[in-house]
Amino acid sequence: MSKVFKIGITDKNNKKINEVKSIEVLENKGVVGDRHFDEFNDPYCQLSLIESENIDFYNSKYNLNIPYVDFRRNIITKGIRLNDLIGKKFLVGNVQVEGIDLCRPCRHLTEMLSQENVLKEFLRKGGLRCQVLSSSMINVGDNIRVLD
Repeated sequence: MSKVFKIGITDKNNKKINEVKSIEVLENKGVVGDRHFDEFNDPYCQLSLIESENIDFYNSKYNLNIPYVDFRRNIITKGIRLNDLIGKKFLVGNVQVEGIDLCRPCRHLTEMLSQENVLKEFLRKGGLRCQVLSSSMINVGDNIRVLD
């Protein structure tokens, strides 16, 4: 079963991501209290997910132990291939979302992690940007279920 493995947010850009047990998300706005939360928010900035398996592979390959939340996505998943969800609607707990675009690794992530190879290693593995289609809470351990 696909699950929410970890959750992270920060209220300011370029600051440390804080691991939390739950978040509140609002339709078409994003994660309450997160740096990208805004009234009538761009769908590309509302919610981001990344696969724990991709982080595990990277840490193993380079003999590192970078915490999941340091990869700067809101939700770390377990047991689901996020690249397959572009253009699809799915539930994260009780929240309906739609996969909009892949998250591309950026120079900022490279600098935050002090790892020059992040751009190359996370190309097409950097996660998924989602539009939030309904409001509710998302908790660690919630199921993820594809709707279409």
